[in-house]
Amino acid sequence: MSVKAIVGTVILVLIVALLFNSVYVVNSRERAIVRQFGEIIKSDVQPGLNFKAPVMHDVLKFDGRILTLDTPAQRYFTVEKKPVIVDLFVKWRIGNVEHYYKRTNGDELVANRVLTDRVNEGLRNQVGRRSMHDVISGERDELMTELTHELDETLLADVGIHVIDVRVKKIELPEEVSISVFQRMNSEREIEARQYRATGREVALGIEADADRQAIVIEAEAYRDAERIRGDGDAEAARIYANAYGQDEEFYAFYRSINAYKTSFAEGNSLMVIDPSSEFFRYLTEKGG
Repeated sequence: MSVKAIVGTVILVLIVALLFNSVYVVNSRERAIVRQFGEIIKSDVQPGLNFKAPVMHDVLKFDGRILTLDTPAQRYFTVEKKPVIVDLFVKWRIGNVEHYYKRTNGDELVANRVLTDRVNEGLRNQVGRRSMHDVISGERDELMTELTHELDETLLADVGIHVIDVRVKKIELPEEVSISVFQRMNSEREIEARQYRATGREVALGIEADADRQAIVIEAEAYRDAERIRGDGDAEAARIYANAYGQDEEFYAFYRSINAYKTSFAEGNSLMVIDPSSEFFRYLTEKGG
């Protein structure tokens, strides 16, 4: 091979190498910056095919997807100086790639460390302004919203990190606090139970009193009706007796005497001390009676 051919081949290889060194691709899952001798000259690199000056420029790429920071559970103190153990995670991504690179040198571990410190500090401030009840249930959502907004605003300006969401996985009480809280809750439930029982007894007494009153009223009305019916019956019987007596007074007197004899001597061993000539024995002593 001639010298001219060798030189041509070398030049061609150099041209191809320079061409490949001038082209780079940024996909949609990445964020990238372009440096010139270590100084950032372009930080808002769009996804797709891009060009740079060979040798002079170099490209640094970072993960542009939403990342998750799972922080270890930490102990915080409420406004009553009571400890709570909070376990949470943070969703974040690179918001300002230039700030991100300058603050962390593009190292995701450094970014997570900075984010962890800021999350702990922000959560300590948020928990320290609230009571235990508010932290656990009352204002839990509000706390997370405020913390997310505060971290996003601070970290985006300082570190270039966009905090998307902060979510609590669980909030626990230390063992020594759990015992006292359980005892307090038990006492509160016992007070509630006593109140319910007292209310139930009060209602039961009211129902029993009303039932007794209704029973007395019903008995009185039944007695009234019975006496009225009995009186009506006695009156009707008296009327019938009177009519019968008026039709045949002698027979009626005889009938009454016979019934009196049957009633007086029903047992068969009755002893009566009466004057034989009294009216009672008139039908037994009269001839032809």
